[in-house]
Amino acid sequence: MVSSSPSTVDSQSVTDVDETTALLAVSKADPSTLPDEAALLRQTQSSRENQEDDDDKPLPTGQIFLLCYARLVEPIAFFSIFPFINKMIWETGGLNEADVGFYSGLIVRQLNHVYSESLFSLTQMLLMISWGHAADRIGRKPVLVFSLAGIAIATALFGFSKTIWQLILFRCLAGVFAGSVVYVLYLSDPLSQLTAVFLSCIRSMITENSTPRTQARAFSFFAFTGNIGIFLGPLLGGALASPAEQYPHVFGGIYFFEEFPYAVPTIFVGFISASAAVTSWLFLKETLDPESLKRSSSDPPMSTPELVKSPGVSVVLLLYGHIMLLAFAYTAVCPVFYFTAVSLGGYGFSPLQISLFMALAGFSQAIWILIAFPPLQRRFGTGGVLRGCAVAWPILFFVAALGNFFLRQDWKLTFWIVGPTAMALGSGVSMAFTAIQLALNDVSPSPTTLGTLNALALTLISGIRAVAPAAFASLFAFGARTQILDGYLVWLVQIILALALLPLLRWLPAKAEGKLKPPRSSE
Repeated sequence: MVSSSPSTVDSQSVTDVDETTALLAVSKADPSTLPDEAALLRQTQSSRENQEDDDDKPLPTGQIFLLCYARLVEPIAFFSIFPFINKMIWETGGLNEADVGFYSGLIVRQLNHVYSESLFSLTQMLLMISWGHAADRIGRKPVLVFSLAGIAIATALFGFSKTIWQLILFRCLAGVFAGSVVYVLYLSDPLSQLTAVFLSCIRSMITENSTPRTQARAFSFFAFTGNIGIFLGPLLGGALASPAEQYPHVFGGIYFFEEFPYAVPTIFVGFISASAAVTSWLFLKETLDPESLKRSSSDPPMSTPELVKSPGVSVVLLLYGHIMLLAFAYTAVCPVFYFTAVSLGGYGFSPLQISLFMALAGFSQAIWILIAFPPLQRRFGTGGVLRGCAVAWPILFFVAALGNFFLRQDWKLTFWIVGPTAMALGSGVSMAFTAIQLALNDVSPSPTTLGTLNALALTLISGIRAVAPAAFASLFAFGARTQILDGYLVWLVQIILALALLPLLRWLPAKAEGKLKPPRSSE
């Protein structure tokens, strides 16, 4: 018996069917009226082929280069004032030398001067997420260009400050360009809050410019560029500050350079940011597709609670926060740990030795992220890289404390063999920062929530950064002063926190594991 519906078989066809008709007989019906299962099958097959083509699509290096150039702005703008900020405050404020540190901490967050209040952090959180919503609704490119332009203006004006409050005002002006007056009251570092806005956009755009097979390479470029900016920022600030004093034969006696000794580095950095804004405006392509923009403008956006409750999001955010807590704790302790006397639990390094050790760490991180991370992520997946870093982290902390033990025993040769080697190898934990970003991308419910999700993660990071550096630096100082565990108290706490990461990774969502399917061989 053959069953058919009136919509697919005409009445003539029905009358032609009797008990002698073969079950597999070809219908005389009009092909246009046949069921569309075949068409659906072809469409599904085409969709799969397009997805495979997308996975094999090469990385758009031109777009990634533009995004990395924009990413370069943040660390250069942030770190360029470090070489001269204390002297600038001392000269412009007429302060006692002992008070310089307070205002320095107010204007730019340093590891031992962190000033924040919960109300300001809450305000920042709400506004940061709002900017994420804006990037999801009007597009990544407008928000990115607007933020870069704001940083350019605020950074350039900073060098013209003649009073303490002008320094604070111009530093806060970056937040004004972000579109919120209340937002800029978060004084621990308003510039970094604005740069967080465009960093969120850049992360979203790098994700949307890459495929699951190429995003590890793309984000390794992103992280490597950040390391370059951290290296260049202090060099530019130190080389260009006070040109009339540093280069009197060229700039001596010129009114502008003597009246505004710190304008040149800030103008130069502002020019870098402005050039990034122009190149992004002219050549960068919007990555949020038009259909998503149409839906975003017509449909109500997903609320933050809804986003957090989406499958896998809360777990990845928890892991993100835990990883960044380990990072901020370590970077807060290291400078004071290197400086502190051996008898108190440190290394007793000279400033040159500290800079060389930290340079080794930065160089090693860059190598791990740029060269080692992409193939490791392809082979073991994002989850595999995270678990490897979780195993390495407590070892890194233990060896740091072990180095002090070697120095106390006067085993200097052993220290200089083990210490730098452990630093170079242990810097591989920096791959976790890129890996957790990939995991965050993978659990995003849709492309239209990616900007908001990145903003939410950066808000979480800001909250941890407001507390962790001061807390762990103080814990180290307390341990060194009281000699609890011979000054190793802070390392014990960090080892315990690091050991907790591996069990937490059991809850990493399957879709965040980042295990790539092998490419299909052509038949």
